[in-house]
Amino acid sequence: MKILICNDDGYQASGIIALYEALKTIADVEVVAPEQNNSAKSNALTLHSPMYVQTAANGFRYINGTPADCVHIALTGLLGYRPDLVLSGINNGANMGDDTVYSGTVGAAMEGYLFGIPSIAFSQTERGWAYIEVAAKRACELVRQLTPSLEVLAEGEQPALAPWLLNVNIPNLPNEQIQGFKVARLGRRHAAERVITQTSPRGETMYWIGSSGAAKEAGEGTDFHATSQNFVSITPLQVDLTDHERLPYWAQTAAKLMPVR
Repeated sequence: MKILICNDDGYQASGIIALYEALKTIADVEVVAPEQNNSAKSNALTLHSPMYVQTAANGFRYINGTPADCVHIALTGLLGYRPDLVLSGINNGANMGDDTVYSGTVGAAMEGYLFGIPSIAFSQTERGWAYIEVAAKRACELVRQLTPSLEVLAEGEQPALAPWLLNVNIPNLPNEQIQGFKVARLGRRHAAERVITQTSPRGETMYWIGSSGAAKEAGEGTDFHATSQNFVSITPLQVDLTDHERLPYWAQTAAKLMPVR
C-alpha cells in the first residue's frame, strides 16, 4: 500500500513524524508537508505566487504553501504515481465540530478526497503532543483495519466502496485508557472568543483572532461526547454543502421573482 502524508503544523511537527514512523512498517509512505505552520488554512490553494519543493535530511519533502497545496502538487506530478490513501496529521489539537470548516488538517485530507482517493484527517484532542506515540499507534490500527477495503476499492470490484473522507480525533491518553473507536457526528461550538487588540510599537492597533468557542452541541452521538468518554471519534465527512432539505422552499422563492429582461 502506498500512503501520502501531509499536515498543517509543518514538516518538522511531532505529529507527522510520529505518524510516519508508525506507518512506515506497514506501507510505502511519503511525506509532502508545508514548510511552516499553516493552521486554519482550510482548503486554500496558492494561485498567485510560485512554490518550491525542498527535501529535508530525513527524506520528508516540504513546500512553501498550504496543506492543500502540498497534496495538490503531490498528486498532480510530484509523486509520479497515485497513492492508495492520503493521511493528514496528526494535528496538534482537536478538529471537531465547526473546526473542520477552518482546519488545514481536514483541508489537506479533503484535497485527496477531491482527487478520488480515500483520505483521513487525524488530530489529538489537546495541544502539546502528550502521548503522541499512542495516537500514532491508534491511527495505524485504523489504517490496518481499512486496508482490505482499500484493496477492493483499488481493484474496482465494489462501486459502493467509493472514496471516503474521515475526520478522526484521538484523546491524549495512555493506550490502556482509550476505550476504543466510536463513529460520531460533528458537534457544534459557540462563537469564537472576542478579537484580541494590541498596540504596535508604531502606535497602530493590531488584531488577533480570538480562541475557538466552547462546545455548544456536545451531547451523546457527537465527536465532543465520544472523545470526552475517552473514545477515538471517527466522523465521515462529505463535501456537498447543498441544503437539500430547503431546496423546495428556495425553488418557490425563485419562482416568485421577476424574470430577467
